[in-house]
Order: sequence, then C-alpha cells, then structure tokens
Amino acid sequence: MPSLKDLKNRIESVKSTRKITKAMQMVAAAKLRRAQEAAEAARPYAERFNAVMAGLASGVSGSDSAPKLLAGTGQDKTHLIVVMTAERGLCGGFNASITRKARLRVEELLAAGKEVKILTVGKKGRDMLRRDHGDRFVGHHDLSDVKRIGYEHAQEIATDILDRFAAGEFDVATIFYSVFENVVTQVPTAQQIIPASYEESGEGDEAGAATLYDYEPSEEAILADLLPRGVATQIFTGLLENNASFNGAQMSAMDNATRNAGEMIDKLTIEFNRTRQAVITNELIEIISGAEAL
Repeated sequence: MPSLKDLKNRIESVKSTRKITKAMQMVAAAKLRRAQEAAEAARPYAERFNAVMAGLASGVSGSDSAPKLLAGTGQDKTHLIVVMTAERGLCGGFNASITRKARLRVEELLAAGKEVKILTVGKKGRDMLRRDHGDRFVGHHDLSDVKRIGYEHAQEIATDILDRFAAGEFDVATIFYSVFENVVTQVPTAQQIIPASYEESGEGDEAGAATLYDYEPSEEAILADLLPRGVATQIFTGLLENNASFNGAQMSAMDNATRNAGEMIDKLTIEFNRTRQAVITNELIEIISGAEAL
C-alpha cells in the first residue's frame, strides 16, 4: 500500500497535468476557430476551380497536345506518395490515421510491383513511416516554424513536386491528408494530383464549359498555365484541412485527458482518505493497547 506522502505527491502531479491539458485544450479551441474558418473559406474556391478545370480538361482529353500534367507520362510504374501530417502530437489518432492510410497504399503498390517514393510534410508522418519505409524517402518539408499556413507554403511544396515530375522521377503523385468535418470527425483522404484528375460536377455552367465556350488562347495553353496552380491549390486545400483537423483532434484529445485526470484525482483522493483513516485507526489502537498494558 502506498504511503500518504506518495499518494499526496501523485495527486499533486495529476493536478499539474490537468492544468496543462486544460490549457492545451483552450489553446486548441482558439486555434480551431481560425483554422476552421480558413478551411471552409477555401472550399468554394477549390470547388469552383476544379469545376472550371474539369470543363477545360474534357475538351482536350485524349488529345496528343494535352499537357503532360493532365495526360501523364503514359506509364504507371513509379508513384510518389505525399504524406501530410502535423508537426506535433497529443492529438489522438489524427496522425496515425493518415499514415495508416498511406502505409496501406504503399503496401498495395509494392504488392503490384510498383516503385514507391515518399515525400513527407510534417514530422509526425516522417517519424511513423521511417521505420518501415525509410529507404523510400526522397524529401521532407518542415512547417514547424509556420504559425499560419499560407499559399506560399503550398506553392513551395508544389514546386518541389512539379520539379521532380519534370525530371521524370515519378509517374503518379498522390497526397494524403485529413478532411475536417467536425471536432470529433476527421476523414483521412487520398487525392491524386498528377496526372490531374478533375470530375465534372454536373452543376452550373462549368460542367459544359468545353462545349459552350471557345477559349482564347486554346484549352491546351490555358491548362498548361493553370495545371501547376491546380496542384498548388490542391496542396493548399489539404494543408488547411489538415490544420483544422489537427486542432479539432487535439482539442478533443485534451478534453478527454482533462476529464480522465479529474477522475483519477477523485480516485486517488478517496484512496488517500481511506489510507489516512487506516493510519489514524492504527495509531488509536496502539494508544489504547499501551494504556491497557499499564
């Protein structure tokens, strides 16, 4: 049985931990509001951009003059897996769920005889994948010093990927990130960015843009300029969704940790009181026994 001093020290330790988790929960809640607003504000632009690109792409699909970013290399031999996670932990299963989806994809590709290269964004994904697939790493982008995600950060990552594609290092590129739905739900998502894949929504003018409008310059020239921006836009959307998902997951995890700490303090307090009562009872018994012996 632990002594009273040990129990008291443990209670104080758990109380200190609860203060930290409560503070982290409040910080994550404050950051979540800004991150959620940024992610939600970017969605209409990304959806509209993808709709326009889908209309343009449908007009040049199958053409020999289609840009390489849209048509691809004509092969499916080498895949670049871009894993985007957080720089920090203490967020429940947020990082693990993204890396798990990426790891399954890597294993599927390897089983099919494909060559796989991995580019990581965020230290946690790099640390989780390094043990099993460290020999397939080709690069890493560290955003630990970034306080607010901006388009320039996505542009830097996109430039790295596009340069590698231009150099013939891979045929297909896929990004892995988490889509924010609410505080308790973040959905791990895989999205192919090279060759560009745009689905027509079937709504609005953009769905029939290729047949309703004549473009000047041609669709091929417009796509050649917009496709690199499309890659950066998709990466930027993924970064914003990831940031909101991370803060939501951390807030939820710290809330659970705070409540668990409170329950542990209650149990330890009860144990402390029982132990103290037992000590007092033993002392009384010793006093009464000594008095009777006299």
